[in-house]
Amino acid sequence: MISSAATTFVRRAGAAVNASRVAAPAMGAVRKLNVHEYISMEIMNEHGIATPKNYVATTPEEAEEIYTTMMNTPGKPLKDVVIKAQVLSGGRGLGTFKNGFKGGVHMVTKKGQAGYMASQMLGQELVTKQAPNGIICQKVLLMDRMYARNEMYLSILMDRAAGGPLLVGSPRGGTSIEDVAKTSPELIFTEAVDINVGLTPEAAHRMATNIGLEAGTDSHAKAVTLITNLYAMFLKCDCTQVEVNPLTETPDGDVVVCDAKVNFDDNAAFRQKKIFEKRDFSQEDTREVEAAKYDLNYIGLDGNIGCMVNGAGLAMSTMDIINIKGGRPANFLDVGGGANEKQIQKAFELLDADDSVEAILVNIFGGIMKCDIIANGVCKAAQEIGMKKPIVIRLTGTNAALAGKIIEDSPFKMILANDLEDAAEKAVGGDVIEALMDLGDGQGLEDYGEVVFGGGYVYIVK
Repeated sequence: MISSAATTFVRRAGAAVNASRVAAPAMGAVRKLNVHEYISMEIMNEHGIATPKNYVATTPEEAEEIYTTMMNTPGKPLKDVVIKAQVLSGGRGLGTFKNGFKGGVHMVTKKGQAGYMASQMLGQELVTKQAPNGIICQKVLLMDRMYARNEMYLSILMDRAAGGPLLVGSPRGGTSIEDVAKTSPELIFTEAVDINVGLTPEAAHRMATNIGLEAGTDSHAKAVTLITNLYAMFLKCDCTQVEVNPLTETPDGDVVVCDAKVNFDDNAAFRQKKIFEKRDFSQEDTREVEAAKYDLNYIGLDGNIGCMVNGAGLAMSTMDIINIKGGRPANFLDVGGGANEKQIQKAFELLDADDSVEAILVNIFGGIMKCDIIANGVCKAAQEIGMKKPIVIRLTGTNAALAGKIIEDSPFKMILANDLEDAAEKAVGGDVIEALMDLGDGQGLEDYGEVVFGGGYVYIVK
């Protein structure tokens, strides 16, 4: 399926060709629920949207039983069935499981195959372009094979420039839509929807035509109905994205969703309790799941410098300067403007437990969040957790002087930086000994007690 970054590219390409309003990339972090394909199809069925007959299996034996007795009739020739790994990642078909089994999407054509393929997928991690570290497969979806006259692409997403939902469609589905946008941008069509008016019949009709269906045919009429129902589902379920690839026209003239990805706005969880109960936490970064319990905005990255910042913009600036100074941020962590000591402690627990983090850079601008609150939280966390990683801290704004005194009096000697550039240099450069000597006005390190080495850095414990 298409990534959010690719979606932005598709919108840009399509809008450039189609004289629609130009779509801008989304800014800032968006928290959204991502559900498995089989759940997306269940929700679509509830809204009158056609999908192939499908069943979910959690064991190889169950997969084989579904294929032989539920998707086929004993005594009759076996039908082809598609088996798909249910992982929250696009590019499953081209992925490889860590046990060496290639592909997360296969065709089952005879007895024994469903059970065998499920045995190679279930409990294994699938590596894809979107999940290079692998993501575990705990369920497989068995679905009727659909023979296609045409394969199309269709999605609905929230677009900032359009000020509401945006339909994106293409007559060339069933393949990488990113490649279509790159090589044939004239085949990407967009339709902005006025949120106050809703999707008009004319707009649905245009999109059905643009994705390659002939006006006046049964297929075209069914596509108009499907697009209308899809938009109704998009609104009713608080979706941030609904993506169908491929949308298939069968030889009989039916229009069927053969692969679906649906995301939901986390801010609507109180309205969509039934949907959010289907959240699969095993598919998510455990650090992000734990951070969310404490209302911390955390996104794990692959660097070595842990970041703790208040404010998304400041966090992005901090990550940028770490890169400029030759380091790589290990995370995006925004504690927000109203964080308390408990949240600060949890933030440090997450950073301290991350084996890839070699040093922690704390960058706080005291406004709503006072610097002394952060300082108390940092010191308490360091003491209770027993921090084993060096901390470089930059505090400015409300109560910054008081915060500096709190840090200086702490039994854990943290490295105070004059400004963000200084902080990034000390965190990335590893020049921690010099920084710690500066804390003592040139006195020897012996005044600070035990010298502990870790991760290529040095920190001092009184």
